[in-house]
Amino acid sequence: MANKGFDCATPLTRAKADEFVQAGFTFVCRYLVPTGWKRLSAEEAVALSEAGLKIVSVFETTADRALGGRSAGLADGQLAAQVAASIGQPEGSTIYFAVDFDATPSQMPAVIEYIRAASEATPTFPTGVYGSYVVVDAVRAASVCSHYWQTYAWSRGRQADFINIYQHLNDIPMLGVQIDLDEGYGNEGWWTLTMANTLSPDDANKIIGFLSAAYMATEVQEARDEFHRLANELRKASGQPEE
Repeated sequence: MANKGFDCATPLTRAKADEFVQAGFTFVCRYLVPTGWKRLSAEEAVALSEAGLKIVSVFETTADRALGGRSAGLADGQLAAQVAASIGQPEGSTIYFAVDFDATPSQMPAVIEYIRAASEATPTFPTGVYGSYVVVDAVRAASVCSHYWQTYAWSRGRQADFINIYQHLNDIPMLGVQIDLDEGYGNEGWWTLTMANTLSPDDANKIIGFLSAAYMATEVQEARDEFHRLANELRKASGQPEE
């Protein structure tokens, strides 16, 4: 089962975040930038966390910033890490860097160097890329980041099978906010201020292995149901889909 999420430029209040949680949303992608009306602030991070929304951080100043290549990536990575620390984003959670345009094959070397440099500049934060099918595919082939958020825009009907997040619909008015709709497929790299020490998928799956052994060792249905519930709680805490 995919995790239900959305992204938006509009800062959210606690009341608005509560409405989205009640509508079934698990996570929200927000802009990790130092200034401007769309930025994620420390106060908003608290409100989202208290409402129970997981946060996905994305750095974007201008849509084609990635064309600046290595120098732009180093500068943006350093800035993103500083902003993340200032709002309390825990180390070990992910920062995505946006490639928010229809990148061509001739532009891909610059895009790859941008993401590579951003990753080098954020050693305590895993990095990801947001972009079209050809962008996430090329960046993954270059092994310059660890997380992938694909948009259907400019993807011409193709969806990669390795992505963590998929943006499948844009510009939807919902609950008084203009949003894009996303699905999460596990290991999204999200964070909250109420779970700063996020459980890693590897550690969660090790514990789930012990629960699975206990599940198989009993025929008591109530116990099996509880082992299954606990396993899914571990999956949720580590950003993985429930089973």
